[in-house]
Amino acid sequence: MNIGFIGLGNVGAKLAGSLLRNGFSLTILDLNQSSAQPLLDRGALWAETPRAMAQECDLLITCLPNPTVSAAVLEAPDGILAGLRTGSYWLEMSTTDAAEIRRLGSLITAAGGHPVDCPVSGGCHRAATGNISIFAGCDRETFEAVFPVLRSMGRRILHTGYLGSASILKVVTNYLASVHLVGLSEALMTAKKAGMDMNTTYEAIRISSGNSFVHETESQLILNGSRDVNFTMDLVLKDMSLFNALAESLAVPLEIGPLVQRIFADGQTCYGERCFSPNIVKRLEQACGCELLASGFPAELVDEEPEEPGYEVKWTDRCPVDTSKT
Repeated sequence: MNIGFIGLGNVGAKLAGSLLRNGFSLTILDLNQSSAQPLLDRGALWAETPRAMAQECDLLITCLPNPTVSAAVLEAPDGILAGLRTGSYWLEMSTTDAAEIRRLGSLITAAGGHPVDCPVSGGCHRAATGNISIFAGCDRETFEAVFPVLRSMGRRILHTGYLGSASILKVVTNYLASVHLVGLSEALMTAKKAGMDMNTTYEAIRISSGNSFVHETESQLILNGSRDVNFTMDLVLKDMSLFNALAESLAVPLEIGPLVQRIFADGQTCYGERCFSPNIVKRLEQACGCELLASGFPAELVDEEPEEPGYEVKWTDRCPVDTSKT
């Protein structure tokens, strides 16, 4: 299978690297060709346009910063739709709007292709090792066809249902991660001001009911001082906007979501849109006149879990269905 990959940012380049590492024939494209050079050195081919890539590849992946860019890559005169072959697959791995993915998916289907929305979750350090989680929204037949590709990029693969369902769940989980980050900033600073040792505080949260994935990863980078999570303020605001807009469209009366969005909007104004998201803690550091730092924490996250082929996660594995009653 010939795979095309467009968008070699912090996550995209690592996902593309997993495909190469697992023996797939890969063609790549990015606005910045220098970011593609490490992959080209490992055997990837270069496409001049999305259209040219679509004419040569059986499966196309986009991993782009926002829905506007994804739409342009598909719909431009030299875009994917202009060169799409009948029977090809398009995997949208960007974090995007569910309604927009359904709109673009309908164009792919009309052109004879098969769309999948399959965003990832788990951090750049897990994308690098092929251990990231992947949500996949599409019909079952399509899911089974693209599963060998997904399991080469991710460890835990969840078929979420209809096209667009994966994107809904991605903005829900990113919303929770942002809420946890703000909550952890306040919790860590309160412990610091109370005179607690920060290594002890980290462990207390980790082994308690207050623990979360965000604590086990981003709290370490906060306390190290690097805050280098490869995720920036502008991306948090994009995700929060997508979640808040979804909830508003469903008449869900949010209270926490709009507040967290305002907090990150202030952080972006103060520190810049490309500032790493854990630096939201700077607002509290400045207000309290002390830094959240401790020795013994890493400057970057490294996934120490060995790479293994991915597998499908099924809720029935957790809660088996009694087929005798059906």
